[in-house]
Amino acid sequence: MYSLAVIPGDGVGKEVMKEALKVIDAMNERESIAFDYDIFDWNSDYYLAYGRMMPEDGLEILKNYDAILFGAIGDSRVPDQVSIWELIMPIRKTFKQYVNIRPVKLLDGLAGPLKSDRNIDFVILRENTEGEYSDVGGTMFTGENRELAVQNNIMTKQGITQISEYAFNYARSHDFQKVTNATKSNAIIHVMKFWDTVVEEVAEKHPDIDYEKYYIDALAAYFVQRPESFDVVVASNLFGDILSDLGSAIVGGLGMAPSGNINPEKEFPSMFEPVHGSAPDIAGKGIANPLAQIWSVALMLDHLGRKDLHDQLVAAMESLLQEKQTLTPDIGGAATTEEVGSALIAKLYE
Repeated sequence: MYSLAVIPGDGVGKEVMKEALKVIDAMNERESIAFDYDIFDWNSDYYLAYGRMMPEDGLEILKNYDAILFGAIGDSRVPDQVSIWELIMPIRKTFKQYVNIRPVKLLDGLAGPLKSDRNIDFVILRENTEGEYSDVGGTMFTGENRELAVQNNIMTKQGITQISEYAFNYARSHDFQKVTNATKSNAIIHVMKFWDTVVEEVAEKHPDIDYEKYYIDALAAYFVQRPESFDVVVASNLFGDILSDLGSAIVGGLGMAPSGNINPEKEFPSMFEPVHGSAPDIAGKGIANPLAQIWSVALMLDHLGRKDLHDQLVAAMESLLQEKQTLTPDIGGAATTEEVGSALIAKLYE
């Protein structure tokens, strides 16, 4: 029995989470795995009611679960920096979820915007707890001509080593041949040069895995020109974030983009979420694509040691895509969120 904390969040997060839980309920009935889940309504409505995104003991509550399933966060009534820094960031940082994993895979049956004959199947591993997303800095002289802002980029040898080691070990365990380092050390000459030095020290310890390095601007172009040439891409927090959305765009859009925030040592729960955000423009219309949220469940299953169920769920998604009868509008269909979730379960157990 695994315990699961569920945070649907805002907007379409609530809608796609409903379908993900339908999948989990179906697995509870049919598979040799069992989830006991609790739903926490920690979102923008909660903030407007209580002045905070989660209770004071929210992290204490969450740390006792085996995993966290997250929907989406964001509401025009609450500043983005509040919803992010009072909910997602504390979870990632406190629970040492220093690996963000984002698969970039063109599933069978899905036509991306690039040539359809390409075998696009790689993963972006993003350092998830420090780097450019460090709350170190400030502003001065607000409202004056000399007003200024400083945002510090914090990189540690431990942080870079951890994500690099994970990248090479991940490549080996998943039969990938190469790790690509995303950098900009020709212009960001202090922190990114330090990043390169540590990544390359780790690379030398893994001679069986090929290593290459590209500057982030060239790498973005290569993602479009030859995405099939990549296996594992390791990147800093900001670079990994940007590359992940680009990767999602070339394999069908954000509605097909899952992610995992991983604590590899399993000292704390890991968190799994789609990357599409709360999508207020379509929230409440019942047309949000639930596949990224469901694919995030598959990543969770893999993390918990059930790669068989991960593969089974992804195969069901591919079968659904190949059939092309029950798809949401973002990927060329006319089905509702609920219809896609039900059709996927039917494929899973047909």
